[in-house]
Amino acid sequence: MGMLEVIDIGREALSTALTIAAPVMVIALITGLSIALFQALTQIQEMTLTFVPKIIVMFVAIMILLPFMLTTLIGFTQGIFDRISAFGA
Repeated sequence: MGMLEVIDIGREALSTALTIAAPVMVIALITGLSIALFQALTQIQEMTLTFVPKIIVMFVAIMILLPFMLTTLIGFTQGIFDRISAFGA
């Protein structure tokens, strides 16, 4: 296994990690911004108002996006196993 293959695997791993994490992070960002806007408009400065809705929304988003996340991760893992088996043969 050459240096270029290792770099390619690392690049693919980072791309897969971003693909898996980005949807949940974007949903958390939108939720956080909307809660901050609501707090600024109503002048309610309650600390639990920022954390509890974000946690609930992220939990729901993870549950909805879990099949996509697992499919992406399984595809990456199968690609790695295929490279390992091709290298050994």
